[in-house]
Amino acid sequence: MAAAARKTGRDVTDAYYELVDADDPRGAKFAASDHVISTWGPHMQNAAPVSALLVRAAERCAPRDDVRLSRVVVDLLGPVPVAGELWVRATVVRPGRKIELIGAEMLAPGPDGTPRPVATASAWRFQHSETAALPDSPAEPMRPVAEGRRRLPDDGTDQTYIQSLDWRWLNDILHSAQAECWATPLVDLVAGEEMTPAQRLFSVADIANGMGSRLDPGSYTFLNTDLAVHIHRLPEGQWIGVRSENHYGADGVGVSRGMLFDESGPVAAIQQAQLVRQRP
Repeated sequence: MAAAARKTGRDVTDAYYELVDADDPRGAKFAASDHVISTWGPHMQNAAPVSALLVRAAERCAPRDDVRLSRVVVDLLGPVPVAGELWVRATVVRPGRKIELIGAEMLAPGPDGTPRPVATASAWRFQHSETAALPDSPAEPMRPVAEGRRRLPDDGTDQTYIQSLDWRWLNDILHSAQAECWATPLVDLVAGEEMTPAQRLFSVADIANGMGSRLDPGSYTFLNTDLAVHIHRLPEGQWIGVRSENHYGADGVGVSRGMLFDESGPVAAIQQAQLVRQRP
């Protein structure tokens, strides 16, 4: 049963979050389900649902039909708790007719019970213009979804974010230098809502950090503190493709870098900073 269901008695097992109160003064109030649980610990959320919920807030902030997100940077200020209430709010930081900057943040109760920021997002929105005649992207497309090996984790272990995705591996994504796979969420972002293309993109994007690591998770942790995505085209369809590679320094700092795809081709570039630590 989901964490929110244990607390409130509501069943939210088919979504990452349930909207509890859209009009709370602190921001839209949500409760999380067990689908958000990180592989790094049962009490912290994976960054993918967190970033998608921040993108939802950015899209709904002073909405306009003539703009779209072009770049989103999510910073994780610490572990985002699974249990308890969450608040998400967004504001226009830099208004403009052609270019706008939206700031969003997620709050959760701190040790003293007072809500404090646990994640933030900075999102640029650009006004549409006609550039259909320009070249799209030189990045090589990924092989089709149909060529991937289905990897649907269902081994009787506790529910985590990993089990919330339907996977199609195009190679060994744990040990390949350049890992490739397709994935699509099996649950909604917010119960009762259909994901927008940007929300769907971010509900998957963070898996790039664990792909192509070539590290044994039993021997190393490699947590990302951020998620930077530049979107040159909004994705279409249900499947998000991820091509990722990892670069490690000799001092415990790494970078995950890659491309995101839909079935028509590349849609975005992604980069994440990593804190790499050897387990005791």
